[in-house]
Amino acid sequence: MDQLAQGVSLSANLVLVATLLAGCSGIPGLFLGSRPGRGQIVAAWFLVAAGVLGVTGAVIHLFRERSESFILSWTLPFGTAELSIDPLSAIFLIPIFLVGACSGLYAVGYWPASRQRGSEARLSFFLGTLVASMSLVVMACNGALFLIVWEFMALSSFFAMTVSDRDRQVRDAGLVYLVATHCGTLLLFVMFAHLKVVTGGFSLPAVGSLDPNSGYATLIFLAALIGFGAKAGLMPFHVWLPAAHASAPSHISAMMSGVMLKMGIYGIVRVLSFFSVPPIWWGVLVLVLGVISGVVGVMFALGQHDIKRLLAYHSIENIGIIAIGIGLALIGRTMGSSDLALLGMSGALLHTVNHATFKSLLFLGAGSVIHATETREIDLMGGLSRRLPWTSLCFLVGSVAICGLPPLNGFVSEFLVYLAAFSGLIATESWLAAIPAMAAPALALIGALAVACFVKVFGIAFLGLPRSISKEDEHEGGWQMLTPMVLLASICIFIGVFPFLISPLVQSAAFAWLPSLAASSSRLPSLAPLVSIAAVNGLLLALILVFSYVILKRVGSLGVSPGVTWDCGYIEPTPRMQYTSSSFAEMLTRLNAMFLRPEWHSTKIKGLFPAAAKFSSHVPEVVLEQLYLPFLAKIQSLIAPLRRVQHGQLHLYVLYILVTLVSLLFWSHW
Repeated sequence: MDQLAQGVSLSANLVLVATLLAGCSGIPGLFLGSRPGRGQIVAAWFLVAAGVLGVTGAVIHLFRERSESFILSWTLPFGTAELSIDPLSAIFLIPIFLVGACSGLYAVGYWPASRQRGSEARLSFFLGTLVASMSLVVMACNGALFLIVWEFMALSSFFAMTVSDRDRQVRDAGLVYLVATHCGTLLLFVMFAHLKVVTGGFSLPAVGSLDPNSGYATLIFLAALIGFGAKAGLMPFHVWLPAAHASAPSHISAMMSGVMLKMGIYGIVRVLSFFSVPPIWWGVLVLVLGVISGVVGVMFALGQHDIKRLLAYHSIENIGIIAIGIGLALIGRTMGSSDLALLGMSGALLHTVNHATFKSLLFLGAGSVIHATETREIDLMGGLSRRLPWTSLCFLVGSVAICGLPPLNGFVSEFLVYLAAFSGLIATESWLAAIPAMAAPALALIGALAVACFVKVFGIAFLGLPRSISKEDEHEGGWQMLTPMVLLASICIFIGVFPFLISPLVQSAAFAWLPSLAASSSRLPSLAPLVSIAAVNGLLLALILVFSYVILKRVGSLGVSPGVTWDCGYIEPTPRMQYTSSSFAEMLTRLNAMFLRPEWHSTKIKGLFPAAAKFSSHVPEVVLEQLYLPFLAKIQSLIAPLRRVQHGQLHLYVLYILVTLVSLLFWSHW
């Protein structure tokens, strides 16, 4: 790196060293086959060190509000290989290193080498390369370099996700992910090729340097939206996401859902920053896709029985909330409203960080539950709060945060998006003001459905009585599993109670996206009552803690033994009397049957003394099973005659190559 020789700032050095540590973390494990477990422990501490250094460097860089570039030495014919750290990339570096460290430590307890011999070294290696490649993605300033590290990221996540490749469901999920991610990459090739045509080089354009009314602008925008949207899980490009997140080991699910999806968001935000003043329909399109992802994603989550698949659909929902914020920021930029642009982008970026913390926390909590119960089916759980008190408490914190309720961090970022939606009404008196305002009811609907969904999950899995597979030896994981969960839960609380300490970081990143905001009079502390929110959230948290302490102390002093308060005529309640996930969500699922296409399985009840009856429901992946797969089957039938050219005879394949080369020579000549 040329600039390293000339001296770089401390913050940039910390980030670069952290990237190197993460990338090398899994290498020792590949050579310690005779000592299983040592490599995993080394990898975990490498990732923890990378997390401390990387987060520290990124936060310092956000406060400094400056950009630094480094030139890599390479001989490839794609221009200068440049890496750069600015506040926009720095805010995405925080979740990368934070969740990477948590996942690395968690793996020691969740995926121990003593029980996972043969796969532990592979998993540690690809977890490290996944963290390093994502760090390089947000720092790459050259199109070819970006695509190389993007592909490293995709392959690292694929090999980490399919570590249990003896399971057919895992292999199928991996295949769908591989196809979907490369379809998205194909569109990124289209986008970078047209950027090369517009700019004349492979280096990424400067902020605001491209004309959005030029001939290639719309194509670049749409290719970026679909290509990056497929990685982010934006509906309807999300088809790989539910199965992939459900099939991966839980700490890999946390990395993919909490962080890797945000690489798609980073790509969209970065590409949008290249253009000066985008047309209004760009912002409206992103806003509409965000509303669809948010509302439909949470509807699908309600119908799930698999705890990890349910969390995966909530990722689609939260990506929708982030897209709503980006859409509002774009509309504000077009309307010339700096308040709307700053609130929308700040809400989107803060929700990106918040989602990384509470979604990773929830996936790690789900992993702890699966580690104890050996099942992902919610209907087979119950009463876990007694056996897994720390996991229960951390999962409750994550559930409240993801629902956007005070006093936690999800409330703060969603509040900023709400403010952005309403600030559009103040920005102008034209009919355009109605567009951002329409996001508010959608956000309210998303929040209400999310609350219903997590009441279902927490109530069925952690409360009530143990169900069919209750085991006597269900217990918490070790400190390696609990520490990351407690850390992430603490961050959720910290951001919720002290949002004014985080706002300078988010504002700095928003200024990097649109430098004209820094020159305007708009500032986040004056637009959002963050100090008042902090006071209310702090008071609410204090009341919750005091109330909980008083209740626990009173119960302990009275020696009251827990028991049923109302048994409805039954002396000994059984788990059969409790709600299942199907029965809890039946009404909401039926109301949304037009979108969800649920499948019902029930037995008709006949006579005065009916036999045992059973009711269950299943919500399929409608977009994949009823849209993409029939479409692909139709395409396959149409091109079936072409398969005759594939017959396994080598000499004819050589002839194909010769004909192709001759044709290309003629084409290039004429």
